[in-house]
Amino acid sequence: MSMVKDREMVGESPLKDGLRSTDPSSPSTEQEDCPRDSLVSEKEMLRSDWTGPNDKTNPRNWPVPVRVYQTAIPSLCGTLATSVIVPAIPLLQERFDAARETAILTISLYTLGLALGPIIAAPLSELFGRRIVYLITMPLLCIFSAGAGCAQNIQTVIICRFFAGLGGSAALAVGAGTIADIWDIARDGGPAGCSFVLAPFMGSSIGILVGAYIIAEYKDDWRYSMWAVLFVGAPVILSTLFLRETSKIQILARSSQRDIQIRKTPSEFMRHLKSAVTRPLHMLFTEPIVAFLCVYTAFAFAMIWSFFGSFPYIFETIYHFDFKSVGLAFLSLIVGFFLGIMVFGIFDKTIYAKAVVKSKGHPAPEHRLYAAMLGSILLPISLFWFAWSAREDVHWIAPVLAGVPFGAASIAIFLSASSYLVDVYQSGSAASALAANGILRYGSGAAFPLFTIQMYQAVGIRWAGSIFAFIAVLMLPVPWILFKYGKGLRARSGYDT
Repeated sequence: MSMVKDREMVGESPLKDGLRSTDPSSPSTEQEDCPRDSLVSEKEMLRSDWTGPNDKTNPRNWPVPVRVYQTAIPSLCGTLATSVIVPAIPLLQERFDAARETAILTISLYTLGLALGPIIAAPLSELFGRRIVYLITMPLLCIFSAGAGCAQNIQTVIICRFFAGLGGSAALAVGAGTIADIWDIARDGGPAGCSFVLAPFMGSSIGILVGAYIIAEYKDDWRYSMWAVLFVGAPVILSTLFLRETSKIQILARSSQRDIQIRKTPSEFMRHLKSAVTRPLHMLFTEPIVAFLCVYTAFAFAMIWSFFGSFPYIFETIYHFDFKSVGLAFLSLIVGFFLGIMVFGIFDKTIYAKAVVKSKGHPAPEHRLYAAMLGSILLPISLFWFAWSAREDVHWIAPVLAGVPFGAASIAIFLSASSYLVDVYQSGSAASALAANGILRYGSGAAFPLFTIQMYQAVGIRWAGSIFAFIAVLMLPVPWILFKYGKGLRARSGYDT
């Protein structure tokens, strides 16, 4: 039985709090299974601190341009390549005489790589630092994207896309920790946090637009979708060469003024790897809070991936759009993402701020759920709107505009859920809870494109879209139930809450 400690720092936003623990390798995150002092001795830990508030080796004291540069790299990596190949799916089918489901594996296997990559990258970051993870994984993204672009059969394209996804997952593994290393999150980490949180949502929505225009420009040559990844990725790779190490324990260990030895044995790596795999899964199957929120956010997030199939199918079938026009339709989701962050911030500065004052700085974690409760209403509304407005006697702008409330709902649910998990499980277990969330989100994203079009063809556009909307209705009570009964669930948790 765990002790319930409803504690929170006054004035800190949920977005900023979430950055503390989204990365299992962050030096500010002390996981119970992988405590930091497992890497160094007790005496060495006593020396593991900065010399003072003005220590120049502390990343938070680096010049602002340097810190902005360090922040931009994790925000640029990986997610644009997810959907850039979507406009090439029909071309892949034609070029390699492949079934649609086989061609769609180029999306699903890349997304699966994003889900699995952090499991390996996070332990590497623990032992060797963050910079080496970027230096190893980012070239893999470009190398295997080039391999996919040069492939002479669909099997090679699929395999290369999977390994490219593993490489592109570096930002998901250590990006949040990098940002937390170099910014005072409570004071000035908001913009950096926004860029990192928006990246998976924005990248996947912009990628399809980029791919559509580039493929159309080069006479429907699908390979240019992969060259686009190289065009964006190559400068990022060159930029990683000039990155500095930001991990505190790594910086201190390498300092000539300190005698600190980090144990980098294979057994240490395997122990961290085991924890990175088993601990999130254990929480997912034993903690109701983690299970419900992970399933809910995974569904909302995976719906973006389902749109990779449903948007082209609907707008080409009913409105006779070309792929460039389909890509432009995704801009409505981007508008919604920005509105969702604005709504999240408004709740933070109004209702949550009042809860902070009323509780004298110790509000219950359930006060993080206001944006998710609003999002839970907007999500089914937007899905029903999209399903029943897409018909020939209704202007195309109607289903396009449904993307605005959907985008706002999906990111509001994600931010609220992440912040709530951080507040509930704190430094001891929050990283594992969020790791479970990431695995399930990207795992669901990998699965949804494989059956979306089949649903639309089998039961029709309206009822296929309504199935997703009814699932959203079924999940609508999740944040409301946690708001009312969360305290009791926390009290029965097997983890320190």
